[in-house]
Amino acid sequence: MPVGKPEFVDNPEPRCPVILLLDTSGSMDGQPIRELNAGIAAFKQSVEQDGLAALRVEVALITFGPVQMRQDFVTIDQFVPSTLQAQELTPMGEAIEYALDVLADRKETYKNNGIQYYRPWVFLITDGSPTDSWQNAAQRVRKAESDRKLMFFAVGVQGADLNILSQIAPTERPPLLLNGLDFKSMFLWLSQSMKQVSRSKPGATTMVTLPAVGWGQVSS
Repeated sequence: MPVGKPEFVDNPEPRCPVILLLDTSGSMDGQPIRELNAGIAAFKQSVEQDGLAALRVEVALITFGPVQMRQDFVTIDQFVPSTLQAQELTPMGEAIEYALDVLADRKETYKNNGIQYYRPWVFLITDGSPTDSWQNAAQRVRKAESDRKLMFFAVGVQGADLNILSQIAPTERPPLLLNGLDFKSMFLWLSQSMKQVSRSKPGATTMVTLPAVGWGQVSS
């Protein structure tokens, strides 16, 4: 099958897709959104320093409050995150479903262009409670996880509704409560994880051993 899209002709490496699904509702205003922006910048810089990960890790950035695609899937060198600003409500259910649809489209693009890919990650960060219906989103996340279609991570910032997050996140990967506003440590952990995944074999059945989480804890 001919490889079509220029991005895949220039770089036919397998792709390791990750969606950053970020709460930008009004309660994130001030220091939380500033620390979040700094964390995203640290993530980009860290992944870029790894030659193989820079070719393989693809990032999409979706914010909610309202739901917006801030950056469609690109390799890390093309990832230029705009400065996020806090506004509006927390339509988490809509945001999760949108992210899952975007991911399905991207996987189809990989297949159509003969590109192998790793199991995608969806990384949700929120400091609130959904202001919309989230139950269908939770069902879709749980099914995608059980079908090994993705890995879903939920991170709660102080004020997050961890009870609802624990109903959305897969039972084997419960939500984590971020230590304070330590977004930088969290994003550096994410970059290290992506580097390790990008060195594994696409489609491998064994799980990559991820770095220890020092930036958050499971809330009891």
